[in-house]
Amino acid sequence: MKITQTRTLSRRPVTLNLLGLGCAQMGGLYRSTSYQDAAATFDAAWDAGIRYFDTAPYYGYSRSERRLGTMLGEKPRDAYVVSTKAGRVMTPDTNISAEENGWVNPLKFRPVFDYSHDGILRSFEHSQQRLGLATIDILYLHDIGSVTHGEQHLHYWSQLTEGGGFKALDRLRSEKSVSAVGLGVNEWQIIRDAVAAFDIDVAMLAGRYTLLEQESLAFLDDCAARGVGIVAAGVFNSGILAGNKKFNYEDASPELLDRVDQLQAVCDEAGVLLQAAALQFPLAHPAVVSVVTGVRNAGQLASNIGWFEQEIPATFWEELRSRGLLAEGAPFPGGL
Repeated sequence: MKITQTRTLSRRPVTLNLLGLGCAQMGGLYRSTSYQDAAATFDAAWDAGIRYFDTAPYYGYSRSERRLGTMLGEKPRDAYVVSTKAGRVMTPDTNISAEENGWVNPLKFRPVFDYSHDGILRSFEHSQQRLGLATIDILYLHDIGSVTHGEQHLHYWSQLTEGGGFKALDRLRSEKSVSAVGLGVNEWQIIRDAVAAFDIDVAMLAGRYTLLEQESLAFLDDCAARGVGIVAAGVFNSGILAGNKKFNYEDASPELLDRVDQLQAVCDEAGVLLQAAALQFPLAHPAVVSVVTGVRNAGQLASNIGWFEQEIPATFWEELRSRGLLAEGAPFPGGL
């Protein structure tokens, strides 16, 4: 596969690179990122042929959107696809500390959850201004779900269903302010619930359909049948498939570490890099239209591109399946 290859959403005329650039690191995720490093990463991605960029108001408390907007402002509008997110309204707050929620040196804006009709529209308008764009290609509802919100989940879900949040998405899409709408979440179950409640076009699913974890397979099959596109993010499962021992941002269990060791053993036997297999695996599913990864610098980007484009023989995937390391029925690159 080549990163410059594209796929188009079934429901909307939005075409995405197979590999997109996630821009959380532009906002200072876990450590500070200078504007120069962020710009160098963007330039390297552009020069390599990447034309899909994903951001969110939450990333760096609006820093990522501001930076990405400046960089995209130098490019022709019809030459790229950008997605951002709604569900948090960024409110000025001088008491923001030097590190909050994993963001280092975030800007002085407090994220306030708001999935209501007016909250979605307000968030979108703010994103337009930060990005410097009158139209945005994809708007995702960000971080809705019972795992994220716990006891408050039904409250926020009602903002979407009864408070007009979904109607706001439909309005923006009908007015052509956005081309496609959906969810950007870590929980596949909430996408299932949203599909039943509203006509979404696409969803960004982080960490739930990966080489390590395929519990969502039947749901993705349903998405493919409905024409709902899936953008796969978090394909390294917080890094456990890229060399560290983290899973879902926490220390991985012995059982998960053992499974990764089994995957690594098959990789070693076949001369395949585990990172390459992790990047390429999700795209074999017919629902998946793109894989988005976040990188901090141009060197990391070059590594990701190399892994993405490494040739992997079909026999490698068949061996994974024979050892029970792929879910029954999970499609794999080059497979049937």
